Amino acid sequence: MVGATESPNQATKLEVRDLSIYYGDQPALQNINLTVREHEIFGIIGPANSGKTSFLRVLNRMEMFVPSMKVKGQILFGGRDISKWRNVYALRRLIGVVFPLPVGLPLSIYDNVSLSPRLAGIRKRADLDIIVEKCLRRAALWDEVKDRLNSLGSLLSGGQQQRLTIARALSQNPQLLLLDEFSIAVDPVTTMRIEDVLKELKKEITIILVTNLVQQARRLADRTAFFLSGRCVEIGETEQMFSGKTEDPQTQAYLEGRFG
Repeated sequence: MVGATESPNQATKLEVRDLSIYYGDQPALQNINLTVREHEIFGIIGPANSGKTSFLRVLNRMEMFVPSMKVKGQILFGGRDISKWRNVYALRRLIGVVFPLPVGLPLSIYDNVSLSPRLAGIRKRADLDIIVEKCLRRAALWDEVKDRLNSLGSLLSGGQQQRLTIARALSQNPQLLLLDEFSIAVDPVTTMRIEDVLKELKKEITIILVTNLVQQARRLADRTAFFLSGRCVEIGETEQMFSGKTEDPQTQAYLEGRFG
């Protein structure tokens, strides 16, 4: 199952070739090869320090912010090498990121969502209103905040702030959404609401989900990759992996909770 290729009915959205990541001389990931299909949720599981977050960082070119972080190999997004993009900000508008803890801007709910469209040149209030409502609806937050859009986003509950973060990421109209442990600071009820949102969103965009919750991967991911000690041990159809049809005993041991 390692290196499983795309279905004939699904185009490849992202292709990673021989990717290695280093912090100084210390390897974080080595020789990663995988593909992510259009309109799928691609799960990545594995214990702490297995390289999952480092992997997400380089997909959005965030290694630029870490001087010691070095990247080797090739990442193709829509068939185009991301290292060749001259305008990194244009790339990041197409690849949204949601971090483990909600990072609300010190702005109103409305301005949190409308900031990226404004930076992209949209100025008419009517156009911004449409975008804000659409993104908040897609993040399952509109009904809870529609009467207080001018209130500070930081006054929302933790779960609402995380959904606001998702709405803000969606306001860029991304083609790929990266989620890094989105439910780490969210209660179980809100987690399930966000999971429902993600199931709907994959009809429109591609999602890569990093999670330490193996059952969350089982609920959401179409395919799952298991990372361990900086290597991709196995990739496979999620239900097959969770049904015991793994190729590597380490994968099965992790899924059964014997370590991690």
